[in-house]
Formats: sequence, C-alpha cells, structure tokens
Amino acid sequence: MRLVDSHCHLQTRPFADDLDAVVASARAAGVERILVPGVDVATSEGALEVVGRFGWMEAAAGIHPHVAADAGRAERARIATLAADPRVVAVGETGLDYDRGFSPRDVQLDNLRWHLLLAAETGKPAILHCRSKPGARDAQDDLLREVRAAGLDDGAARTAFGDRPPAVLHSVSGPVDYVRDAVTMGLAVSISGLAFRKGEEPTAGSVRLVPPDALLVETDSPYLAPPGAPRRRNAPEWVAVTARWVAEQRGDDPAALGEALVRAYDRTFRRP
Repeated sequence: MRLVDSHCHLQTRPFADDLDAVVASARAAGVERILVPGVDVATSEGALEVVGRFGWMEAAAGIHPHVAADAGRAERARIATLAADPRVVAVGETGLDYDRGFSPRDVQLDNLRWHLLLAAETGKPAILHCRSKPGARDAQDDLLREVRAAGLDDGAARTAFGDRPPAVLHSVSGPVDYVRDAVTMGLAVSISGLAFRKGEEPTAGSVRLVPPDALLVETDSPYLAPPGAPRRRNAPEWVAVTARWVAEQRGDDPAALGEALVRAYDRTFRRP
C-alpha cells in the first residue's frame, strides 16, 4: 500500500539520534511522501534542514497557537522569509487551541489571521491545528469563521491556489458537520492516530464524507501513536495503521486508497 505522512515532526529531539533509521523504516513501510512542519522559528528552520538531508520530503513553516504569545514581528518576518523557500510547500502549523490555552485566545486569533494572509500571498496552503475543550466546539467554529473571513473559501482562494486546497485540517478533531463544512469550503482533511482515542469517535463518520482528492493521513510524530505503535515515540512507518483504518471505515480497497492518498498529497502540497 502506498502511503504518505502529511504531518511529521522529524526535526524534533526524539529523532535526533536515529533519523536515518527512522526514515529507512518509513520507506520500507511504503511511505513515499513526508511533510515536516514547523511550530516556531527554530523548528521551521529545522524542517528545512531535514528536507536538505532527504530531498524527497517537503517542509512547512509556521507558529503554533501554543507559542503565539511568544512570537513578535521578528519571528513573523523570519517565518515569511522561510515560506518563500521553494522547499516550503505550506504555511504552518498554526491554528487555534482552546483546550490547553497556552496563549490567550485573542493572540491565537491574531496569529491565525496572519498565517492565513501569508498562505493567500504565497499560494501555499495553511496547516491548521484545532482543539476545543472536551464537549465544546468553539475553536472549530472560530477556525472556519476565520478561514471564511480571509477569503480562502471563495474566488480569491481559487486565484491563489487554483484547484488545490487553501488549507488542511491537520489531525482532524471535532463534530462531523464541522468537517463537512470544511470540505464544502474546499479544505483538505488529514487523519492521525488521534482518531483512535476516546472522545474522537466522530472522526469515523468524517472519514466517510471526505472526497478522495482531499483526504490525507499523518502521524503527527512523535505524538499521537496509533494502536500497536510505541507510545513513547510515534514514527512515520506507523501511518500504515491509520491508513488501513481509514480504508476500512470508507469500505475502500487499501491499494486503491494508497494511490488516492499519494494523488491527494501531490495535489495539496506542490513544489514549483
């Protein structure tokens, strides 16, 4: 089965000692595409270093909502510079996190708006993290409102992105109607090992409604290990577990789904 990992933090400390072996295991498992996103300036620069070592991978540059309060003009300027690099094919990881709330909501919203503008300016899709507190959906509702306000669901998005998604719901979490609305707006949806956790049952329904050309899978390594993967450190090879689950939920042939995943990745994240 052909595989992609559309979100994997290979530049982080857990992979520092054996990155070559981790990548070799991913390739042996069938992983053909990997996107390495940043969450701040240092990890965005680190993503480009990884891509420099493994030229078949892509990078993304951005500021995560957890650290939005620590990012000022200098940090944004550096991210904008990194986003201009042709090896950077997306803006992010950014978004909203009202669950942990490490940054004030108004700061998170300002950070998100800046990234959405950068995505539109560069024609590179925004990678969107989104979490509400258990049982709530305020972050999801605010996220889609901001995407609409940025014009990424209308003709302006088509001018900047052509037929590609203007944003990706990374490691999707939330009610089915939230995902349905995002798909209607033209966004891509990425499924991670989070789907296996208690409270994330709606993801099974969401998986069934996403069009094949907008559906991605990921590990969010080293986090969110799926069943069977080492809980101390998830790795790209384990995206196979999530991909097989997605195929089962959709009633798809795994081989056919694998082909669709690669096509969806290439449609979403496009190098010049």
